[in-house]
Amino acid sequence: MKLMAGNSNLPLASAIADYLEIPLTQANVRRFADEEIFVEILENVRGEDVFVLQSTSYPANDNLMELLIMIDALRRASAKRITAVLPYFGYARQDRKPGPRTPISAKLVANLITTAGANRVLSVDLHAGQIQGFFDIPTDNLFAAPVMSADIQTRFIDKQWMVVSPDVGGVVRARQLAKRLDNAPLAIVDKRRERPGESEVMNIIGEVKGRFCILIDDIVDSAGTLCNAAAALKAAGAEDVVAYCTHGVLSGAAMSRVAKSELRELVITDSIGNHEVVAAGEKVRHLTIAPLIAEAIRRIADESSVSSLFD
Repeated sequence: MKLMAGNSNLPLASAIADYLEIPLTQANVRRFADEEIFVEILENVRGEDVFVLQSTSYPANDNLMELLIMIDALRRASAKRITAVLPYFGYARQDRKPGPRTPISAKLVANLITTAGANRVLSVDLHAGQIQGFFDIPTDNLFAAPVMSADIQTRFIDKQWMVVSPDVGGVVRARQLAKRLDNAPLAIVDKRRERPGESEVMNIIGEVKGRFCILIDDIVDSAGTLCNAAAALKAAGAEDVVAYCTHGVLSGAAMSRVAKSELRELVITDSIGNHEVVAAGEKVRHLTIAPLIAEAIRRIADESSVSSLFD
């Protein structure tokens, strides 16, 4: 088994390599003067089971092209099996046609990865479950819920938990976390805009007064919905509000928005390599998913069950 990494999230790749006690495969991944990507694998991979780790986060197109070229290089170097390990799968939010004459970009990216030569895909908390069906190769979708629930039970054991979904679409995810937290009660934030140009109205479904509210989502991008939900929960009498999100995209003014919000803290995983940005934030904290991904990689290499990780 070999582990190879692109440039998108080298700290996570190093942590996974340390857990597995194997060195990262030596490779030269660089740019030419015109920004074309060049990949050279500096050791023999013939007949090897190779795992390529690359989050397709910002800059999404550069990181995606790096991944595709690395896969192609491995295929031409006669690797036995190539698994694309995508802690964060970019373009995942473009998983359907929201209007006429619009693309389903998640499917296009899935086709590109398959055509490049990947034999398998391993990802974490895909935005929508149906994205697994976009791939014509085996796809494993890991869940960060066990890591989050362990952190909650360690840090907030003396609180009266209430798991909250920031929108109706995230209820299944919230229910899974609530089940891990001794079947904690569940609430939903119903968000709606009555008229164009008017601010969103937040209605809370569930009794949150006096509760320690845990907002759960897969992606935090601009953080607008999360911060508005936190304000609505505090207005409804919540004792305190923390947010747990798997993928901290945190684009634009997200960090300053979180800093000024009612959130006690925002906890994200290290699926995206924005460690310096997060370290500068007062309310943002990292959880590592390196052991989770590493254990899944080990089980795939050993041909054992991955789903039993979540039993």
